[in-house]
Amino acid sequence: MKKPSSKIKEEIARLQDQLRRAETREAERIGRVALKAGFGEIEVDEAALQAAFEEIAGRFRKRPDAALGRQNGTDSKVASDKVSTISTGQAAGEAGEA
Repeated sequence: MKKPSSKIKEEIARLQDQLRRAETREAERIGRVALKAGFGEIEVDEAALQAAFEEIAGRFRKRPDAALGRQNGTDSKVASDKVSTISTGQAAGEAGEA
């Protein structure tokens, strides 16, 4: 059974409204996070800010597990990277003294 065009148009309008509400919720959530991070206090060009957000989005797309978040704010991969950086720095310091 085919729907009449008026019903399809009503459904499209309803879905567009639903999309607008969802985008508003997402924008408010991201805005709250940005304000908590201190972006509200920084005078930054909108193009530079968008580029930074695109970079962050790219990192989350590459590592979907990062999108899950951690309660303590750390990620095991990030923590292990810090440990290896410290180890490398210590080894370099010892080599310079020898």
